[in-house]
Amino acid sequence: MGVRVEPGPFDFGAECAAFAKQCRGAGAIVTFCGLVRDLPDATLIALEIEHYPAMTGPAIDAMRDSAMRRWSLSDALIVHRFGKMPVGAAIMMVATAAPHRADAFAAAEFLMDYLKSRAPFWKKEITTEGARWVTATQADEDALRRW
Repeated sequence: MGVRVEPGPFDFGAECAAFAKQCRGAGAIVTFCGLVRDLPDATLIALEIEHYPAMTGPAIDAMRDSAMRRWSLSDALIVHRFGKMPVGAAIMMVATAAPHRADAFAAAEFLMDYLKSRAPFWKKEITTEGARWVTATQADEDALRRW
């Protein structure tokens, strides 16, 4: 089904249902939805994501293409939002379909790890104390090493 980068909210359930409906013959469908989570001190007001469309779309398309080549997938869908989102809002989703679950799970995890660390998005946390850019973490880089 492809890749969409959009400003508005999406209906995770409707997206999953539409994806499953067009994946006839798949033996497994794996889905993931990333949410804006609050900070440990409960001060997050919103997360703001910026991107440069000329970079973002092709980069995410390449990630999806890589997953399609690497695993036996019937299809893969990536939806990623940009703009300002409150705590609890859906940021992104990944859906993968494959004849067997191992490929569907591995490809979904691969896509989630690469989206988090390599997709050209810039994230800013807006808190009760002010705003700050989110930097990459070592844990995110460590997650990429397994691929």
